[in-house]
Amino acid sequence: MSSMKAALVEAQNAEFTIADIAKPVAEAGQILVRIKAAALNPLDTKIRAGEAAHARHPLPAILGIDMAGIVEAVGPGVISFRVGDEIYGMTGGVGGLQGSLAEFAAVDADLIALKPRNLTLRQAAALPLIAITAWEGLEERTQVKAGQKVLVIGGGGGVGHIVVQMAVVAGAEVYAVDSSSKAAYILSIGATPIDYTKETTEDFVARYTDGKGFDIVYDTIGGRGLEAAFQAVTKFGHVVSSLGWGTHSLAPLSFKGASYSGVFTLAPLLTGEDRAHHGEVLKQVAQRVEAGMMMPNLDPRQFSLADVGEAYRLLESRQAEGKVVVEI
Repeated sequence: MSSMKAALVEAQNAEFTIADIAKPVAEAGQILVRIKAAALNPLDTKIRAGEAAHARHPLPAILGIDMAGIVEAVGPGVISFRVGDEIYGMTGGVGGLQGSLAEFAAVDADLIALKPRNLTLRQAAALPLIAITAWEGLEERTQVKAGQKVLVIGGGGGVGHIVVQMAVVAGAEVYAVDSSSKAAYILSIGATPIDYTKETTEDFVARYTDGKGFDIVYDTIGGRGLEAAFQAVTKFGHVVSSLGWGTHSLAPLSFKGASYSGVFTLAPLLTGEDRAHHGEVLKQVAQRVEAGMMMPNLDPRQFSLADVGEAYRLLESRQAEGKVVVEI
């Protein structure tokens, strides 16, 4: 085969076109992956709409940041993987790199890892971006430990539900702000749900911390979420955000002597620097998944490359009940 099928977006907000294009070849340091599943992220919808200049992914393009698949061939210099390995990673869909909504992709071997053995390829595809974002924020920025009170804003969402599980494994007392529709799921992964429509930040800080605040607050939604995080953190506490791109007053943090960390998971893809770190994080994530410490939450609806537009509409509707995955 010298060609492959891929879902192309020709212009902003255009429908996907399934086209036959040239099949890539693995160059030095790369592997050729037969993609079996591609997970969708909110960023993918923003790129399609032309609202994500920071992702540097001009249209027309193949979208899709996350994927899981089978190694089809290895390029010169690659010794960590062999043909037939089942792998996962966030490997493209930004910075002009081919995305995962295609039958094949030639990807940097540093960016990937062997998928967790107890997950299907569909499940594994849901993890890379959210797991790396959660890991870099919680494990690397805060060094979360047992006994701390951790608040996750957007705790039932993509990044949020992984942050919750990581904090629970660390022995923290975990609280998750989200809608009432996600309360049962949040309880099932070990956190106390907080309905943002029924309690103000001041209310739940008083209720769960006697007004002192939370040791760690991980904001996954930005904007008002980050403002709430600044209010909810305790004296000398730590706020982390994966969407801290707005303009905010730092006074609430300064008055508490608290600290702030931002997470920008796309940086290695965009700059080419520290890509091996992503692969190393995914190895550690796989170990935790195999040990039963973490599990991705997937929407039960199934999609193929032919109906990728329907998958995007589900994600955009905010009615998905977990990560949306397209099987290739």
